[in-house]
Amino acid sequence: MNRSAIVKIVVDALMTLLLLFLMGYQLWGESAHEWVGAGMLVLFLAHHILNRGWYKSLFKGRYTPMRVFQVLVDMLLLVTMAAQMYSGIVMSRHVFAFLPVDGGMALARRLHILGAYWGFILMSVHLGMHWNMFLGMARKRTGKAVPSKLRSSLLFLIGLLIAAYGAFVFVGRDFSTYLFLRSEFVFLDYEEPVWSFYLDYLCLMGLWAFLAHYLSKGLRKLGGKKKAAKRKERV
Repeated sequence: MNRSAIVKIVVDALMTLLLLFLMGYQLWGESAHEWVGAGMLVLFLAHHILNRGWYKSLFKGRYTPMRVFQVLVDMLLLVTMAAQMYSGIVMSRHVFAFLPVDGGMALARRLHILGAYWGFILMSVHLGMHWNMFLGMARKRTGKAVPSKLRSSLLFLIGLLIAAYGAFVFVGRDFSTYLFLRSEFVFLDYEEPVWSFYLDYLCLMGLWAFLAHYLSKGLRKLGGKKKAAKRKERV
């Protein structure tokens, strides 16, 4: 793996960690939330600079079902992250308080809720779309010590259990209320233990990564079948 790929992985991993931190606003306080959010902005810009080649390739090549799905998720993620950054700056009382921003708080609050909750799901989906890379690393680590069929079955079972608990968390934490902005105020439990909050959110992330991973596998197979069918037509 070359240096550029390693840097990209590190940036993406840091963005995922910071996103988890930011979701726990009530655990760390307003000032920490803003400073970490500013760090997220820097990483977000770095991510797009490092992956600028992606924009150049948008109008090149064939659009398979998997590629359509990937571009759609990435574009929506770009929109949600931009909404978070804009609204965070407007509502800032610490990091960006020096900016001459006046008004727009009501809209910013709505955008921040939508950006945060949709962004969390879309980033989890983005992670799931690239989960094959992590599975490849696991195969290299275990090598022949664990039979491939057993390893695949164990990973699927673990993923399924995490996803099942993640679905329970999704319902229990009333995630859909904030996704569709049925409330403009987020319920925050300031007494909740840190470990409990992040266990729930890691499993919630696992749910969407699990679904995206297997949806991606299906779309790749569909794209492969369509490609094979076109080859037969040409013959």
